[in-house]
Amino acid sequence: MSDFFNSDIIQEEIKEIGDIQDQIYGSILTFGMMNRETKIEYIEKLNALLQKQRIMYTRLSLSDDPEALDMKENMRKSVSLMGFPPETDMQVLFMSVDKTIAALRNYVDS
Repeated sequence: MSDFFNSDIIQEEIKEIGDIQDQIYGSILTFGMMNRETKIEYIEKLNALLQKQRIMYTRLSLSDDPEALDMKENMRKSVSLMGFPPETDMQVLFMSVDKTIAALRNYVDS
């Protein structure tokens, strides 16, 4: 394992990202049936995940570790799976997801 991924901070962040993803993906199909309070909690988890992914991407971008750079590239390539052109800047993706979360929050609040 590389120096970047040997860091306790990085390992903890990756675990937290995975845990939040599991929680989100585990209940995504039931969102429409959730009560308002549960929907708000779900949206807060989405926002927490986005923020953690944003921070992780920044850390990856600041590293010169080859494995970190590989992970950054894999994240960058994954934008096409979300319907964005492959050359889309990650910050554009993050802003788009942020807007989607805000719209979802507005929908639940109305």
